[in-house]
Amino acid sequence: MKSKIRSWLLAVVLVGVAIALLAWLVSVFLNRSGDASAQLTLPVTPELISKGAYLARAGDCVACHTAHGGQTFAGGRGIESPIGTIYATNITPDKATGIGSWTYGEFERAVRRGVGHDGSALYPAMPFPSYALVSDEDTQALYAYFMNDVKPVQQANQANGIPWPLSIRWPLAYWRTLFSPTPESTVNAVASENPQIARGAYLVQGLGHCGSCHTPRALTMQEKGLNEQSPDYLTGALLNDWAVPSIRGIGHWSVEEIVDYLGSGRNDKASVAGEMTDVVANSTSHMSDQDLHAMAVYLKSLAGEGDTGRAHDPQRSAATAAKLTAAKDLTLGERLYLDNCGACHFVKGEGASRIFPRLDGASIINAQNPTALIHVILAGAQTPSTERGPSILPMPGFAARMNDAEVAELATFLRGGWSNQAPAVSADQVRQVRTALTEGHAKGEQKLEAGNDK
Repeated sequence: MKSKIRSWLLAVVLVGVAIALLAWLVSVFLNRSGDASAQLTLPVTPELISKGAYLARAGDCVACHTAHGGQTFAGGRGIESPIGTIYATNITPDKATGIGSWTYGEFERAVRRGVGHDGSALYPAMPFPSYALVSDEDTQALYAYFMNDVKPVQQANQANGIPWPLSIRWPLAYWRTLFSPTPESTVNAVASENPQIARGAYLVQGLGHCGSCHTPRALTMQEKGLNEQSPDYLTGALLNDWAVPSIRGIGHWSVEEIVDYLGSGRNDKASVAGEMTDVVANSTSHMSDQDLHAMAVYLKSLAGEGDTGRAHDPQRSAATAAKLTAAKDLTLGERLYLDNCGACHFVKGEGASRIFPRLDGASIINAQNPTALIHVILAGAQTPSTERGPSILPMPGFAARMNDAEVAELATFLRGGWSNQAPAVSADQVRQVRTALTEGHAKGEQKLEAGNDK
């Protein structure tokens, strides 16, 4: 009997090994997408290099591939994922540690197909499902820029903080095959009779990879849609405990207000915060007005709920302003607002145009998930310095000044005052965000100390 069990177990093990070996062999075939030996077909001219520099800005390559305080494009920035920390690689033209020895074909496969120069599958932290839309000409311009105009930096890549067996790469070839389009399949993906909308769609869906943050993900971690053909595309998501809003339609912003926000990090109603601060600072603020208008027009053309802001309700807004002005029978949240927020945002919650953001009807306040609002109250925020908006406008954080219950009361008032109508906030929700901020700060200090020791 025991010998039969042993034989059965051995057979199961052998079958399992055979299946795993076959799956690995198939993954090797899947990772042969593209031509690693392909060469540039366009002449490398100053114009092509300049175009590549602009496209690198549009793709926000610097945001992921530059560590805080590190050298540009030298890698080392940690990207948190559900399976562990993925460290961005060195994409400077250094031949020893960067991409200096890569052929154009190897570069193209990494950018648009998710296949590394060594033939291994890349983690989708690299937004190759979006970059698959990038044209051949634009991909060649990017290669010309990185190879000819980026300073080479000798800096070895940092090992990813992903435990085994999640660190095994070959299964990613199947993920890519199932969920990521190929460049060949996206040739006619952007089609519109309006050339401005077509350009905007190309930028938003492709290099801008806006869906990476603004589109919800399935259990298997792919975006639920890569273009407007999916009703889930750009409908909002949760990123690093931050409630990212829907940007379909953006109902209560005009085209010009979207352009102002992307170009300077502020407009008449809002100021940038969270991950979007880096996007504006490193990417959209460097783009042309023509391209920003194209992106705005495309976003406005999308059908859907738009953002999570509230339409202005004059009666409710006037009632809140009147109560704050009278300063009688105030709740704790209302008192905290007057003591800490009223000087900048005023009793009407309207703020000051392009200086202090409007609170009445704001998306961040009316979001179903309050984590972004709590984050801003605790940690504060500041606008980036851009060519269109050079001044830095800071909002202080109140983590040291208010306890969890007080922050919850303040947030609850904000979410129910003026035109806003969002659920109350609990002290437990505040505690979770405060803990995450504290842990994130501690990790940052540890990385800084480790860097100083090298």
